[in-house]
Amino acid sequence: MTYSSLFRRLAAFAIDCIVLIGIFMLGGLILGISLFAAPFLALPMLGFWYFGGLLFLAWFYYAGFESSRWQATIGKKMLGLKVVNLKGNRIGFWRATVRYFSKLLSRLILMFGFLMIFFTKKKQALHDKIARTLIIHR
Repeated sequence: MTYSSLFRRLAAFAIDCIVLIGIFMLGGLILGISLFAAPFLALPMLGFWYFGGLLFLAWFYYAGFESSRWQATIGKKMLGLKVVNLKGNRIGFWRATVRYFSKLLSRLILMFGFLMIFFTKKKQALHDKIARTLIIHR
């Protein structure tokens, strides 16, 4: 197995951010337009979308794609990366969810959890260690 570098993972993340922002904006546009048709129904939905939509969208995006047959988000897929468990097998939605939310810990203390990739044998970030996952390059 060839483990992915931090730089390839960052490039995949940048692609995923573009995809997520596009989906988020499209959802906001649709809800904004629906304000004209049904304002009392659309306004609360628009508020939810604005304050919590991106969090839920990103969670389902990452956990859904990483536990799918692709084993990768769109950005990872484009760069030939795959998320696997320690045995090299596909991960389930629960493990992908743990991986997603444990990225919050990786972001603490000046992103040290991500910098661990430089110092671990299998190039694992803190959230990969917690979820017992690897990012491999095909």
